[in-house]
Amino acid sequence: MIESENILKMSQDASLLAETKDYFNKLCQYKYSYHFDWMERPIIQFPQDIVAMQELIWSIKPDLIIETGIAHGGSLIFSASMLAMLDMCDAMEQKQLMDPSTSSRKVLGIDIDIRAHNKEAIQAHPMASRIEMIQGSSISTDVIEQVKQIAQQYSRVLVCLDSNHTHDHVLAELEAYAPLTSIGSYCVVFDTVVEDMPKDMFPDRPWGPGNNPKTAVWEYLKSHPEFEIDKSIEHKLMITVAPDGYLKRV
Repeated sequence: MIESENILKMSQDASLLAETKDYFNKLCQYKYSYHFDWMERPIIQFPQDIVAMQELIWSIKPDLIIETGIAHGGSLIFSASMLAMLDMCDAMEQKQLMDPSTSSRKVLGIDIDIRAHNKEAIQAHPMASRIEMIQGSSISTDVIEQVKQIAQQYSRVLVCLDSNHTHDHVLAELEAYAPLTSIGSYCVVFDTVVEDMPKDMFPDRPWGPGNNPKTAVWEYLKSHPEFEIDKSIEHKLMITVAPDGYLKRV
């Protein structure tokens, strides 16, 4: 109860919010999210969001995690390692030996360009047996159909959107993949924070304030009441790349 009160007070502290925003923007000048690995693969996330995803995965216990955007594969490895721990706990409860190759839990990654060296590193990783990758645009009809065919085999699905960050692309991803999210699970839209950052932070990118994942989330939610923004997560984190991006299916 005390922690909940402190989290609420933090979220209402105007000076702290302003200082946090300034701190976040300064960190981004040094490509802060690129400083971290997960099991020797670059994860390109803020540590706070990694912890939040750990909490969600452990709570939801998904059978399938769908991720758009692969990059170096760190996020895939992270998700696979969390599923491995879920499998280990299941095996311990059932007093059975765990065979990773027989696990039904899977991470499905989609990227328009999976670089050969990244693909090789992911496939050589100890978590590889839990990972499947699809190369192609996440909003192309054939890729969406492949993902839907895979997702229908699973009962608990968690979705993470982290590829092209333009409004139109993310909105198309939401239309395609958010419906695959299980009730009680989440569709997490990363880099919604772009809306709150200075325009000159993205000189070589097609996205920026007014055209980004957060504007896509706001547009999507106008016609999809089955999702709601879980503000409690960003209030707890304070520093996150996904404000208004933790969408819970209710």
